[in-house]
Amino acid sequence: MRRMRFVVFTVLLGFCTAEVAGADDAADAWKALRAGGHVALMRHADAPGGVGDPPGFRVEDCASQRNLSAKGRSDAEKIGSRLKGEGIAFEKILSSPWCRCKDTAMLLNLGPVETEATFGNVVVLRDQRDALTAGARALIAKWNGPSNLLVVTHGANIAALTTISPASGEIVVVRGGSGGVEPVGRLLLD
Repeated sequence: MRRMRFVVFTVLLGFCTAEVAGADDAADAWKALRAGGHVALMRHADAPGGVGDPPGFRVEDCASQRNLSAKGRSDAEKIGSRLKGEGIAFEKILSSPWCRCKDTAMLLNLGPVETEATFGNVVVLRDQRDALTAGARALIAKWNGPSNLLVVTHGANIAALTTISPASGEIVVVRGGSGGVEPVGRLLLD
C-alpha cells in the first residue's frame, strides 16, 4: 500500500503545475545565497518525456534515459549566467548520477561537478527512497561551508526533502547545518 501511494504521488507530481516562486521567496533565496552557508537544491532543466525513464534505461548510458531538450540546455546556461551575474558562488557542486542532472550542472558552468549517488532518482529507485532521502538529509545537515553547496537533482527528490515540488530548473534554497532541511526561498530563473 505504501508503495502504491508513492507511485500515485509521483504520477501526480508529473501532472501538477509547479507552484511558482513568489517575489518574497526569490528575495529570501538571493539573500541566503549571498550570505553563504546554504544549500541550493536545483531540479534539472527541461527533460521531456514524463516521469522517470524509459523501460530498460541504464544510468551509465545517456542514450537510454530522458535527456535535456534544447530548451533545457539553453535554460541551464542562462541560469548559470544569472547566478554568476548575481555574484553567487558555490564551493561545491553535486549532481545526481542521471545524465539530465549532470548535464544541467555542467551547462551551468559554475565549477567542477561531482556525482553523488544519494541524489539518485527516488522515482526510479523507489525501493531505496528512504535511504537516499536520509543520505541527502545527512549530507545537507553537514554543510557548513562559508560558501554555498549546489545540488542538481530530481523534482521528486527535492519534494521528499522539502515538500516543495519545483519546476524544471527551479532552485529551492535550504539552510545547511544541523537544523534539518529548512527551505528559506525559491528561484525560478529561466
